[in-house]
Amino acid sequence: MVLMYNQSMDPRDGREVAAHRALAGWTRVALLTALRGATGPLDARELAGVTGLHVSTVRFHLEVLAHAGLVLSEFEHRPRRGRPRQVWRAVAKATAGTEGGYRMLAEILSDYLETGPAEPEAVGMEIGEAWGTRLARSRDDDGAPGLARLVAMLAELGFSPEVVEATAETELRLHSCPFLAVATANPRLVCSAHLGLMRGALTEIGVPLVATQLDPLVEPSLCVAHLQKTAVAGRKAER
Repeated sequence: MVLMYNQSMDPRDGREVAAHRALAGWTRVALLTALRGATGPLDARELAGVTGLHVSTVRFHLEVLAHAGLVLSEFEHRPRRGRPRQVWRAVAKATAGTEGGYRMLAEILSDYLETGPAEPEAVGMEIGEAWGTRLARSRDDDGAPGLARLVAMLAELGFSPEVVEATAETELRLHSCPFLAVATANPRLVCSAHLGLMRGALTEIGVPLVATQLDPLVEPSLCVAHLQKTAVAGRKAER
């Protein structure tokens, strides 16, 4: 089976349509303007205070903006106990996670359709590892700690990651999936690719962790990756 390219199928067209629709009303324009003018990420309550909107309304419209690739969410860690605060920031047009996400998805699907493998998990893992390696190698994170670099990369791709560290292992909780519809239809391929993405990035960055397992949709909007310590630090440490 051959996947033919047609300009009308260009995912950038879909992204631009989604962005135009997201900004069709003043509410989302106000939220995006507030985030672009902020010195740092803001949570929903802070945005409600800035725009005069109800916090529930703010959360709804932030999800629409996120789906259009205009904003990203992340979880801010604090020393005290309790659920980390979810904060939002505007995405620069040149680094929008949606573009990288569509490219990744196109590569996964094209390779899968061309080879028609009997074991989609193996194919997804191989493609994901190669993509994670390339993404990590191309990023400039100004000396940020290794795991923080992976978290930033996943945030830009639209996964809304949260790190939960424990003695036995580190959990990486992914609160959104940029390919949810595709992953639901074909979880063996897509979820394996996401696990491979993390493995390739961790190895390239040089983090002494390996992604051993990805539990998809343990909650309606939550997947959990399990990271185990390893004695091998990866390529960066070897250079």
